[in-house]
Amino acid sequence: MWQQIGIYGSLCAAAVVAGAVNAVAGGGTLLTFPTLLFALRSLGSAEAGVVANATSTTALVPGSLAGAWGYRRELRGSRRWLILLSAPSLLGGLTGALLLTRTDPGYFKLVVPWLLLAASLLFLAQPYLARWFPVHSESGLPSFRVQAAVAFFQFFVSVYGGYFGAGIGILMLTSLSFMGIGNIHQINAVKAILGAIINGVAIVVFVVDNKIVWSYAAAMAAASVLGGYYGAVVGRRLPKGLVRGFVIVVGLTLAAYYFLEQAGALPR
Repeated sequence: MWQQIGIYGSLCAAAVVAGAVNAVAGGGTLLTFPTLLFALRSLGSAEAGVVANATSTTALVPGSLAGAWGYRRELRGSRRWLILLSAPSLLGGLTGALLLTRTDPGYFKLVVPWLLLAASLLFLAQPYLARWFPVHSESGLPSFRVQAAVAFFQFFVSVYGGYFGAGIGILMLTSLSFMGIGNIHQINAVKAILGAIINGVAIVVFVVDNKIVWSYAAAMAAASVLGGYYGAVVGRRLPKGLVRGFVIVVGLTLAAYYFLEQAGALPR
């Protein structure tokens, strides 16, 4: 009994923080995925990774929607961007989820540390990548080529999101900045909606393939809503450097842990 209470408590705590982190910047999966992976070890390491990823995705979608609601004022005037990027988000999310559930789960286990490392390093590099953004015209709108490039990039971000998901918020913050949408809060609002589309279509695949632990997902979903909404509400006041630093440290630490585990240097 006490073990289950501890498991649910740790999962809900991770989901609250992840919901808040996703609302502010992205990278919440770096917190929920390893917590779920630990809770699901009894399934076997390969299958546990796939189920943990599917359950984490399911749990965080309500938090993304809550974050979008928290940024609802910033969504005004963003309709054209949502129309442009919704289709590639839907198709990419579906493709990634099918890759996850239709391939050998052992492959996913092998790439987990690399995905965590890539997501963490991308998060670390995002401020420097932002310097490469082009200057927009006086109208504030990017060229057709830039719009097409961002839509193309969004498809591949969504494939990655449907497959794993950690860091898709970071990727979208980077690409959406090319679009001249406005300030960071408007970008966060659009990112939240697109993230919900990517994860939403992935969940359909996970439900069909029975890859979700619903008892864990339900508890974490409620917690992620709390974190997502209040993360958006207070996101304008939080020191982003502190949030970014926390997510980067967690991601790099986890990547190192899973690399060591695969090398046999840690107990399984």
